[in-house]
Parts: sequence; structure tokens; C-alpha cells
Amino acid sequence: MIVEDLRRYLQDSRDSVLSSLDGLGEYDVRRPLVPSGTNLLGLVKHLVGIELGYLGDCVGRPAPVELPWVEDGSIWEDGDMWVKPTESRDYVVDLYRTAWRHTDESIAALPLDAPASVPWWPEERRGTTFGHLLTRVVAETAQHAGHCDVLRELVDGRSGARNPDGYYDLVLGMARESARS
Repeated sequence: MIVEDLRRYLQDSRDSVLSSLDGLGEYDVRRPLVPSGTNLLGLVKHLVGIELGYLGDCVGRPAPVELPWVEDGSIWEDGDMWVKPTESRDYVVDLYRTAWRHTDESIAALPLDAPASVPWWPEERRGTTFGHLLTRVVAETAQHAGHCDVLRELVDGRSGARNPDGYYDLVLGMARESARS
């Protein structure tokens, strides 16, 4: 039961991440929207590596595809957080869906207490379990889904929440009132 709950929460967050791209052009899905350079399609690309790394390679299930940013080492310079002009949106989204399938196969095949090892963690912490890594990926994907909600709202005002008309003004008014007290 807990495994299915984790898988469902993961899928809900995955769907939320991809819905943030809906209706946007190439520029808007790629452009940095905050000083850190975070962008919508870059977050999708990052999550490809998160799933294939933690829930594939680290649990003895090598990724079914090679990731160019891992192969060329640019991942260590945040090469997984932005998308090259030669990497299409469809390419990145297809990679993400490939990662989903691979992760879902891991979830179906492995018990939560299956041993895992994360080679990029400090040696004293490398040994862990599939359940720990699955929980970590669910949390990280949910966190990035929230980032995507905010980034999308910065692009065109669309957010995941469907607040009633006047909601923004209500919240702004309360903030101003609090600042006066």
C-alpha cells in the first residue's frame, strides 16, 4: 500500500511538472526566470537524471539511455539545469517519460528495503535502501513541481491554484495591513 501511495504521489508531481510547459513557446520554457537561472524545461531535464540516477543506477538497474550531460561531465557544472538549443522540448520530455517508465519498473520490481548505493554521496553515507531513495525522489519531484508552478506564474500569470477573482488583492491587502501594525 505505501509503495503504491509513493508511486501515485510521484506521478501526480510528474504530471504537474509537465503541465507547467503547456501552451508555452520554446523561449518561455527555456528562459531563466530568477537570478539562479532556473527555468521550466531545465527542471524537467534535471528530473530525468534524478529518476534515472537514484531509482535506476543506484539500485542496480542501469538507465536505458545515455544522458549527454552525464557523458560529457557538464552535469557537474549544472548542465542538467538548462537545455541546449540542440535539445528539443520533445527530446527532453521524451527522456523524462523514459525515466518514468524505468522508475515505475524499479518500483514494481524492488522491495523498499532493497540495498542501494549512491556513488556521488560521501562514502560513509553511500549505502542506503531503495525505499529511502524513492522517498527522496518523491520529495524532490514535489519540490520542483512547486518551483514549476511559481515559474509558470512568472511567465503568464497561470498557476496550478485556481483562486477566485480578487484573491490576490485580498492577500495583498492583508499583508499591507499587517505591515502597518
